[in-house]
Amino acid sequence: MPATPLEVENLSAGYGPTRVLEGISFSVPAGARLAVLGRNGMGKTTLLATLAGQTRHYEGRIRIGETDVTALPSASRALSGLGFVPQARCVFPTLTVEENLFVGLKGRPKSALQEAYDMFPRLHERRRNLGSQLSGGEQQMLSTARSILGRPSVLLLDEPLEGLAPVICEELMKVFAELARTGDMTILLVEQRIQSALDFADHVIVLERGRIAWTGTPEKLSQDHTAVERLLGVGSLH
Repeated sequence: MPATPLEVENLSAGYGPTRVLEGISFSVPAGARLAVLGRNGMGKTTLLATLAGQTRHYEGRIRIGETDVTALPSASRALSGLGFVPQARCVFPTLTVEENLFVGLKGRPKSALQEAYDMFPRLHERRRNLGSQLSGGEQQMLSTARSILGRPSVLLLDEPLEGLAPVICEELMKVFAELARTGDMTILLVEQRIQSALDFADHVIVLERGRIAWTGTPEKLSQDHTAVERLLGVGSLH
């Protein structure tokens, strides 16, 4: 399905009785790229998990295109066009690479697997290996490709570069940039590698204690040294 806009209005959510997010509102146009930044523990992963339907919702609305998904379970949100690549990767360890990819087809023909192998040739080389036999970088490729095979209109990426070698990070970001260039997916990226996120995104929000503390373009954030130091804990982005 083609890219769709994502709208979040006054969203509050958390785990059990604990509120992590308070009054979050933002919108992402169809085909746009949003980076979600912030120090550790400020609610970035919880935001993506909430959009995916994996936390306790207290207030607010989430819309994917014309569909209000606020009350829908995770599986229904996926059917509505939401793809989620979690930080934990969630590869099935006892299935082969190819069997893992089958899970992501969502009714598409087996021939569509070639799209994954074109994105990540290494997966084709390892297609008969079990998920447990893959390196961290290969697992991230597999988790990403599996989600993309379902052709989501909105793709959530939670720290996809965490713990990976620079060459793997470069390969992944190249795929994300290519997806973004097609305009077929609206992409939200949570990432601790700040410069990689800014190079990728066309808009940025920065979270602090579960609230949006800053919003603007990557260029504007790069020039706002006070915000960078206070909200991200780094002295400079250059």
